[in-house]
Amino acid sequence: MNRRRFLLQSIGTSLALPGLPSLMAKSVGGNSAVQAAKGAGAGAARFVAIGNLLGYQVKSLFPSTTGRNYEKTTLLEPLWENRPQMTVFKGLDHGVKGGHFAVHSFLSGVLNSEAQNRPDGNVSIDQFIADEVGFQTRFPSLTVGSEGGIHGGCQIAWTKSGVRVPPITGPAELFERLFISDSKERQARRKEENKVQASILDSVLGEANRLSRQVNKEDKDKLDEYLTSVRDVEKRLELRKRWASQPKPQAPFEKPANRNPVQDLPMLYELIALALQTDSTRIATLEIGGDFLPQDLGIDKSYHGLSHHSNDPETIAHLITLEKYQIEHFGKFITRLSKMQDGERSLLDSTSVLFGSGMSDANSHKNSDLPIILAGGGYKHGEFREVPREGINKVPLCNLFVDIAQRMGVETDSFGSSTGRFS
Repeated sequence: MNRRRFLLQSIGTSLALPGLPSLMAKSVGGNSAVQAAKGAGAGAARFVAIGNLLGYQVKSLFPSTTGRNYEKTTLLEPLWENRPQMTVFKGLDHGVKGGHFAVHSFLSGVLNSEAQNRPDGNVSIDQFIADEVGFQTRFPSLTVGSEGGIHGGCQIAWTKSGVRVPPITGPAELFERLFISDSKERQARRKEENKVQASILDSVLGEANRLSRQVNKEDKDKLDEYLTSVRDVEKRLELRKRWASQPKPQAPFEKPANRNPVQDLPMLYELIALALQTDSTRIATLEIGGDFLPQDLGIDKSYHGLSHHSNDPETIAHLITLEKYQIEHFGKFITRLSKMQDGERSLLDSTSVLFGSGMSDANSHKNSDLPIILAGGGYKHGEFREVPREGINKVPLCNLFVDIAQRMGVETDSFGSSTGRFS
């Protein structure tokens, strides 16, 4: 049959009806239905992930003593007052290789090049959770990063279709998303666009459901996959319609100006904290990319060049300066959340905050034994934990993602390369 294509340009989605050979045989299949998404429910659990494109100096990060009495290291020094609120992990990774080109697997556990035949592709944990519970807020998720640096733009967040989620690229744009409402004229245009798109979706669903009664089981599975895509578009359209006329929260300060990734980092953290506090979203990611310029910290070198330090002490010292700055502001973010009230507890108690990278050592392009810190989220913290890295007892990082997803209200026993739920 002829392929049909429905373009929903303002939603940014293309729906192409798959080819269904069994229509020629007029086989009879069952009905397909677009499943209703399950809500996040009460409790408002939240999740934030912060990733670094070039890793950290793990020799200066990991202590040598496990447990609650671990010693202060150079890179843990900025977090020393946050110890009761966080856990440092050693031994967690995804078992992938690829150097810089494997960093994008940080939140998915799956290389993009190996995702084609997987039901969920290389979906990142933030988008996986957002697909299930994100519709409760104006923004199912927020992806913040840059479009500069090595290997293109921010690659921390991925959809089930293997599409990179484009980032919000600075505090000015993030502020507008959170606090600046559309004009009445723009709202009216949006309303008309929504009507047209809803009509198109009705036609798509009507035709797909008609076809579902004529196809065999193999093609019914194809059609179910297609209807899953339609369901995703429906959810986004309903979300946009729901919030179109709702005023955004009042801005707590004037719109900030974009400066550079180094100077903007504290403001990005503050805006993410406000996004959580105002319940504009419950899921956010932040990637610190290759355009985080050492020059803005008084170091006349390139970040990528510094990361290939060849064990030169001066170069490593410059890297530690950059990394301590990043870790310092992560610590301030944790402290900020701990001082924001969320009902009878703090916002940090409601928010699982993951910090780390898909690379441990950029000098050797190593993607194993990743630097991972988890804060907040109601976990029991205060330890340095080392998990088995080899053999049948190896613990993948994705096991921790399964636990985070379940705490967010997602009913799942697996994610990415997981082998179970993290204990």
